[in-house]
Amino acid sequence: MNRQALVIGIGNPDRGDDAVGVEVARQVAAEHLEVLTLEFDDPSEALDAWDPEDIVVIADAIRSGGDPGDIHVFDVLEKKLPTGNWSAGGTHALGLAAVVELARALDQLPRRLVVVGVEAAQFDHGTPMSDAVEAAVPVAAEAVFTAIDDAMATVLDDAALAGIDDWEGEP
Repeated sequence: MNRQALVIGIGNPDRGDDAVGVEVARQVAAEHLEVLTLEFDDPSEALDAWDPEDIVVIADAIRSGGDPGDIHVFDVLEKKLPTGNWSAGGTHALGLAAVVELARALDQLPRRLVVVGVEAAQFDHGTPMSDAVEAAVPVAAEAVFTAIDDAMATVLDDAALAGIDDWEGEP
């Protein structure tokens, strides 16, 4: 199956700032109906969501020591995600960095994989997102759109260099 793009929102809507990945995915879905979006509470569920030819962007809450609402974008095929608290800031048993590295070890990464991480501060059950993180949702959604556009351009450039003119995706 050949998809144009897949956006995965990771998080728990009932745990404060951990909801940000899901909220970003929902905004992407509302603004661009042609983009397939999925929501998962646990990053390990994403392993079965993508195919090798997919362009995937994952939105998730992170803790890197920055200010709540700060946005970090990583192309994980070019650079490994930081480990430790960076991607384990939410409520996930297995952090996103560990899931990505597991996929890499199993040779199950998609064609392109970009992570849009939103700096989060609180993960208490039953609390809403903090104001700073909620305000970052539209900016993070724009970062997702940019990541998709950049990945699509790269894929099309690669196809052109390889002489492939029947690639099914569209920018």
